[in-house]
Amino acid sequence: MKNKKIWMAVGAVAVIAIVAWALSGGKKEETVEFETAKAERQNIHTTITATGTIEPVTSVTVGTQVSGIVSKLYVDYNSVVKKGQIIAELDKTNLTSELNRAKADLTSAESTLNYETANFQRYQTLFDKGLVSANDYENAKLSYQKARQAVASSKESVQKAQTNLGYATITSPIDGVVLSKSVEEGQTVAASFNTPELFNIAQDLTDMRVIADIDEADIGGVKEGQRVSFTVDAFPDDKFEGQVTQVRQQATTTSNVVTYEVVISAPNKDLKLKPGLTANVTIYTLEKNDVLAVPSKALRFIPNEALLKKGEQIEDVEAPLKVWTLEGNTFKAHKVETGTTNGMLTEIVSGISEGTDVLVDFKISGGEQEQSQQSQNPFMPRPRNNRNQQGQQGQKK
Repeated sequence: MKNKKIWMAVGAVAVIAIVAWALSGGKKEETVEFETAKAERQNIHTTITATGTIEPVTSVTVGTQVSGIVSKLYVDYNSVVKKGQIIAELDKTNLTSELNRAKADLTSAESTLNYETANFQRYQTLFDKGLVSANDYENAKLSYQKARQAVASSKESVQKAQTNLGYATITSPIDGVVLSKSVEEGQTVAASFNTPELFNIAQDLTDMRVIADIDEADIGGVKEGQRVSFTVDAFPDDKFEGQVTQVRQQATTTSNVVTYEVVISAPNKDLKLKPGLTANVTIYTLEKNDVLAVPSKALRFIPNEALLKKGEQIEDVEAPLKVWTLEGNTFKAHKVETGTTNGMLTEIVSGISEGTDVLVDFKISGGEQEQSQQSQNPFMPRPRNNRNQQGQQGQKK
């Protein structure tokens, strides 16, 4: 009987121990891992993206100021032309006739002027001697003046006809390449109300530009001289470089979206870029290279006593901006002065040295679910009586 009571007592103790283990020690322990990053020299960039169209820096539309039939074309698409080179001719039959008629009218006007000049001189002599009336003298003088004006008008008509005849021979205004041709031989062009377009000539295809449309929210950061990189779908593996050469002030509104045109240089020595290609543009509105920097979230990290294990302590300082390091069992704050930031990285001007490991994040694992500075507010303490917390320092890059 005595042994039976002993075994019953042992069993009761075992049951109590198992229940106690299940209620306390059987739980999975939570651990806190701290992530660090080195303060090191990096390049800080801020960019904006946009799309644009590639076009020649200088292109000229060649038209005609006279109407007529295109009698001859001397160039085609992609033809290389020189300034003054004949590229097309219109039929000159009617224009030549107009010139001949103007010249005939001039000859007639000059003959009339010769007669009226001699007649006026006679009347002037007779008037001086009192042999003709003042009225006859004035009529002779008026006829003489009209004859002079008729000659001047006829000369202008001849000049105009000669100019129009010259317009029938169309020459290139610049050295360049023919991008487009809008007429064919035998086609009639009419220049009654506007100048018909015959050709479009680009001056230099090795010097192109991109006209990019920048959103109003981004235009404030765009300045002349900023570096630009862009790609085109025709050469997806190539990256082209340029820079901002002009920020145009005129706004364009499309579907309530306001954009501004920005001109970007696009050197094209290998002639890969073609007019009309769509460019995917990246403008570097901020570039600062080889500066001491840390992840920006390091400036938002603040340790809490609830994250500490036994023996660890916090050594804080009064400062608007600070970063934290873990030195032994001490979380130490360092007052820092910051410079440029792009949201992901922040320049450190002073306060810590290169190579310093700063705290940027933490992760709690082993509980009901993993948590980190990204998933909850690290400044809020967790109830210490609900978990057995252990701290572990981890370093991740």
